[in-house]
Amino acid sequence: MGPAVTSFVKLEDGARVHCVLHPAAPAGKAGARPVTVVLLHGWTLDNRLWRQQIADLHERFGAPVQVLAFDLRGHGLSSATHGHDATLERLGDDLAEVIAQLVPRGPIVLVGHSLGGMAIMEYAHRHAAAFARRVVGVVLVSTSAEGSSRTSYGLSPRLARVMRVLETQGAGLLARSGAWRPHRRLMPLLAPGVRWLVFGHRVDTAWVALTASMVGNAPLCAIGGFRPSVDLHHRVDSLAAMSGLPVAVLVGSLDRLTPPVCSQTIARELPDAELRVCDEAGHMLPIERPDVVTDAIVSVLRRAGRNRRHAVKVTVTPSRVRTNPAPRAAEGV
Repeated sequence: MGPAVTSFVKLEDGARVHCVLHPAAPAGKAGARPVTVVLLHGWTLDNRLWRQQIADLHERFGAPVQVLAFDLRGHGLSSATHGHDATLERLGDDLAEVIAQLVPRGPIVLVGHSLGGMAIMEYAHRHAAAFARRVVGVVLVSTSAEGSSRTSYGLSPRLARVMRVLETQGAGLLARSGAWRPHRRLMPLLAPGVRWLVFGHRVDTAWVALTASMVGNAPLCAIGGFRPSVDLHHRVDSLAAMSGLPVAVLVGSLDRLTPPVCSQTIARELPDAELRVCDEAGHMLPIERPDVVTDAIVSVLRRAGRNRRHAVKVTVTPSRVRTNPAPRAAEGV
């Protein structure tokens, strides 16, 4: 890939989204457009979540590929949220605007972790025509089409219900706390809790440090602000927009936030999807199992490439030869 290009995309409502675009190396075929992989991180995280995938993807795929990673609204270096805009609907619209401005042409593979996966579902729901026209593959990592209804925190059902109530009440307070980050200095003390909540059995201290740094960089208004929207998220029906596309669904067997049953629901709606349950891993698969996540992206890219090569079929009639684009064909590579 070429040198990274960092920019801030100004959205219609004035918010600014921090984006990092890694252009593809020059393609050998004149006029060909490389596929763009768009990476969306999870709640309280930022684009650093995808460091290993960005570093490995081009070599692993073995063909030109462009990668776009950006900080969701309210996260990382992007504009803070202001209560009313801390919603999944807004994130779906943001994704549509970022794609329109930075990747106006060519096929796209969408990769979403946790909140990022939910944002992809909102994009498919709210921008169905654009999704059908541009998206050639999807990778959903540690996410849910059913909000937090199945979140267990690794606790018994009764304790999990109590925990959800306490978390929701606390989130309401945080949402009104503005763009402060007072917890940043407390992250060394909170690190054991972060380790327990989002990682599985095998944990490297560097993983915890990176995660704590990302969480510490998230303002309180975003940490609390998105919680109600996640609760209300129910996009099982919207998964139909992905039917017929190459889809990979990944989850850790010890995920306490989006347990395997969430991914099983998605896979049930998309029977052709590849479902991978990573043994003894938690919620942070891009960090815990980077090779598995990268391999899933590569698999979807290759399957999407095969689909595009067969996207145009020739029908012979007695009077002429007619070329018909397949219904879900995207712009060619």
